[in-house]
Amino acid sequence: MKIGIIKERKNPPDKRVVLSPKKCKQILKDYPQLQIKVESSNIRVFKDEEYTKEGIEVVSDVSDCDLLVGVKEVPIEFLIPNKEYFFFSHTIKKQAYNRNLLRSILEKNIKFYDHETITNKRGIRLVAFGRYAGIVGAYNGFRAYGLKFNCFNLPKAEELISQQYLIDELKKVKLPNIKIVLSGLGRVGRGAKEMLDGMELKEVNITEFLNNSFDEPVYVNIDSLDYNKRKDGFVKSEYDFFEHPGAYESNFMRFAKVADLYIAGHFYGAGAPKIISAEDIKSKEFHIKVIADISCDFGPIASTVRASTIKDPIYGFNPQTGEEIDYKNENAIAVMAVDNLPCELPKDASEGFGESFAEYIIPSFFNNDEEGILRRARVTGKGKLKRRFKYLQDYVDGKE
Repeated sequence: MKIGIIKERKNPPDKRVVLSPKKCKQILKDYPQLQIKVESSNIRVFKDEEYTKEGIEVVSDVSDCDLLVGVKEVPIEFLIPNKEYFFFSHTIKKQAYNRNLLRSILEKNIKFYDHETITNKRGIRLVAFGRYAGIVGAYNGFRAYGLKFNCFNLPKAEELISQQYLIDELKKVKLPNIKIVLSGLGRVGRGAKEMLDGMELKEVNITEFLNNSFDEPVYVNIDSLDYNKRKDGFVKSEYDFFEHPGAYESNFMRFAKVADLYIAGHFYGAGAPKIISAEDIKSKEFHIKVIADISCDFGPIASTVRASTIKDPIYGFNPQTGEEIDYKNENAIAVMAVDNLPCELPKDASEGFGESFAEYIIPSFFNNDEEGILRRARVTGKGKLKRRFKYLQDYVDGKE
């Protein structure tokens, strides 16, 4: 079997890669029957020479490889027919802007696996960049706060080389006695929490956060049932919210009344109630002035009207008009909603992602997919959608 690590061609450029030079070397040691070729790139965080140094072949053409592996969407004109591919397609939620990409994958008879669909038997994702989104998103949230109130000026995350450098910069900052609410206990939330703990901020419980005043900055980490409540007041189990999201309504305003900074690292599923509605954010009781929306889903948080960019990561939201304004305006809520945050920490993100890819995906090709990982992750094959992804047919056909 021959794996080709493809050059990232989507704009804006993405420096990440699925497998680092050292991870490639380790995989070849563990699976001597495997071959790995790396398509030459002047963008990738790891230089061509670093792969060559580890004995990995760098080439200008990977079309002779059986499996082609990348991070972001492959531009349609670069898709090679009749190959196997792994990358993030951003199609499985029926994203309209990538409809033609999935159509082309089918037309070119590509056996396609989406990184987002790689799960265990319980449906839990096995490979993801979420932790690094949380790490960078939390950092950017504090950076936005400093710029909004002109109280400190952190360098951009992309200018620093590792998570520890981000933490070191944050520890130099003297925060006022603000209250920070962090939503999410998954990969994203845990990554963000690493940063708050790295800063040695005090974590408090919900009761303390809502009712007490402090002489130092504090944070609370909340889960879905802390900021959503069942309309009839009867919660059947901890999984009830995910099984019946329509039975719930947001209870986030109790946090919004006392918090200064909101770091949103939650998972937002179809049918779930809005976390911050347009009515909520207009309220005189709404106290939050900076929102770092790491999840960057459109709908759950009223102030996230668009994704921002690494180059220009912060914009202002006027809660009364719903319009975008200068984030330094005294009436504005400063919004950080970069949708490709791990790109700002490409080396750490690539190494972490590669660990998971090597642990779960590579063995599946050699153990007859005994855990069913490949079977569950395969979106297309023989020019058709696989059974688990038949729900995308209307999307492909342009009917929705």
